[in-house]
Amino acid sequence: MPRASFLELLFGERGTRVFLGVLVAVTILVPVLHLAVPADSALHVSTYTMTLLGKYLTYALLAVAVDLVWGYCGILSLGHAAFFALGGYAMGMYLMRQIGTRGVYGNPVLTDFMVFLNYEKLPWFWHGFDMFWFASVMVVLAPGLLALVFGWLAFRSRVTGVYLSIITQALTYALQQAFLQNNMGFGGNNGLTDFKDILGFPINAPGTRVGLFMASGVALLLGYLACRYITLSRAGRVVNAIRDAESRTRFIGYRVENYKLWMFVFSAVLAGIAGALYVPQVGIINPSEFSPINSIEVVIWVAVGGRATLYGAVAGAVLVNYAKTFFTTALPEVWQYALGALFILVTLFLPRGIAGLLEYKRRRTPSPPREAPA
Repeated sequence: MPRASFLELLFGERGTRVFLGVLVAVTILVPVLHLAVPADSALHVSTYTMTLLGKYLTYALLAVAVDLVWGYCGILSLGHAAFFALGGYAMGMYLMRQIGTRGVYGNPVLTDFMVFLNYEKLPWFWHGFDMFWFASVMVVLAPGLLALVFGWLAFRSRVTGVYLSIITQALTYALQQAFLQNNMGFGGNNGLTDFKDILGFPINAPGTRVGLFMASGVALLLGYLACRYITLSRAGRVVNAIRDAESRTRFIGYRVENYKLWMFVFSAVLAGIAGALYVPQVGIINPSEFSPINSIEVVIWVAVGGRATLYGAVAGAVLVNYAKTFFTTALPEVWQYALGALFILVTLFLPRGIAGLLEYKRRRTPSPPREAPA
């Protein structure tokens, strides 16, 4: 039999093809229905709905990043909210520098919270964030460098399992407490908000909102394909072996720490990009994004959708967040209990998540008999 090409492998999975088709359709149709359809039409997509869907897309990219390290590498990270928030803060700092004299205090250099807290000059780490290219570099560099240092120390020390999960959770909690301090220079508890422009365009203009939504869709598409490429590559097969039998993989000569480290760093970079796309759409970034519960929620998204599938992580992120949006409005007192119950039920009855259930049903369905050749 002829050997399948890599593109056939990349797009050969049915779930991948369905997901990519739906993603491309949503990325194109939602802006069209928002801009071209009259507001009084039933087919019109409101600004609120488009912003909500854009937020879901950034969450989906974050879920893909977690699925890459947890589902394929066996690293249960409870700290990816930190990487997401760092990317968000990097973008938020750029957006704050664009306000200029339009702030409450009208200072052309210092942001409003800096004037309020009696800063005499711009902190050194804010320099350069008036340029989009510099902020874009920091969106990648800040979470990537933190993951590199943290991962190098953890994996070289052979910290695994629940112990690694605990220290990743401690990492994001420590960052949350640090960013809460006013003297850190990141706005304290209030964070960064009141954004005006991005790349010279009004951030609340319909065209800008459409651009941010489409950028989120494209980022999810590219991030998904990059992760899919990694999982199908030789390195991806080694990572799978590390997940299933780390000691055996090390015994036959692979540098397990190096494989885990680069996978962890790449996942952190994806999370940072998701955070950078999230902030201009929701209009705020504050230390609550570092909350450990946020990282736990991401793990729930992946578990519900089905880990080690990528498209299952996307489905889980969208479904759980839609349910969260519904329950926080309809039953605000019990939505956290509903989320916990959902995770327990999935763990007990759907250990492979929604994607695993669909795959099981597909395999159980008998294929139609082929006609005999004439």
